Amino acid sequence: MTSLKERILAAVASELTAIEMALTENLAPHIELVKSVAGHILFSGGKRLRPLLTVLSGRLCGYKGQADKTYATIFEYLHAATLLHDDVVDGGLMRRGQPAAHTIWDPATVVLTGDFLLSRGLAIAARTGLPEVIAVIARITEEMSQGEIQQLHRKGALDLTESEYLQIIRRKTAVLFEGACQVGAQISNAPRHQEAALATYGHQLGLAFQMADDLLDYSFDSNILGKGVGADLREGKLTLPVIFALTNAEGDRKAAITAIIQNPEFTQAAFETLVADLDALGGIAYTRQRAKGCLEKAKDALAIFPDVPTKQVLLDIADYALARKR
Repeated sequence: MTSLKERILAAVASELTAIEMALTENLAPHIELVKSVAGHILFSGGKRLRPLLTVLSGRLCGYKGQADKTYATIFEYLHAATLLHDDVVDGGLMRRGQPAAHTIWDPATVVLTGDFLLSRGLAIAARTGLPEVIAVIARITEEMSQGEIQQLHRKGALDLTESEYLQIIRRKTAVLFEGACQVGAQISNAPRHQEAALATYGHQLGLAFQMADDLLDYSFDSNILGKGVGADLREGKLTLPVIFALTNAEGDRKAAITAIIQNPEFTQAAFETLVADLDALGGIAYTRQRAKGCLEKAKDALAIFPDVPTKQVLLDIADYALARKR
């Protein structure tokens, strides 16, 4: 896994440096407070995967312009906005190993800063002069909002189905990955079949990425996670490992799992018992299997492209999505 990560980073080092510069140059708020709050989430160690996907997708489609890094910032601004909003809604206390923004500034300021980042993303989308790019960004913001509302409405619901879960992660995560890849094709004036293939790659990668994140919530190391152990479960978010385990649990074991889920103040010992049950009931393995299936679909979608170094980086990113530790 380490060698895979190192290979990816070596291949995209210059792109990541340029993306980092573009994020700073294009933020441009008029109020210093907004810069401080936005910077707290933007420059706290994110992977820059979403803007990187835009740049790589554009390159795979033969992009020849100079503005791809600027357009790529759209997806990091949108992602950062959702993190700011999510932490306020969920009451999360840690993000990327540091205090969540709303624990430093007041929630209203944090929410409005998130709104600013969404607006900045739309403004940059308008600079492309491409109605199809603006349509993609508008769809993403609409879908992500609905996903958050759906998740909030079903918070703590023990009868949450796998179908509902997939719908939520499609809206909250996959559409942003899909859009990042799709816009890379659009700014390159790529043919429709290439745009569709990259959209499929991004969509399936996003689903797998979220499933991998959900598996990481059942790690015991908050330093690796960058948030509290079992944070999603404490916030009432039932993810696929739990959904699958509950479906297959019976009697006392099901009652024990339910009791832990319904108590947001569960102890470390209780959490470890829960993880053991999820593993024994196949929830961990099933989630990993579903994620692997999505990644195979993502990689298959790239088959229409020639075997060039950029394609290999995208294939490596798909492999890394499940192998990563944070």
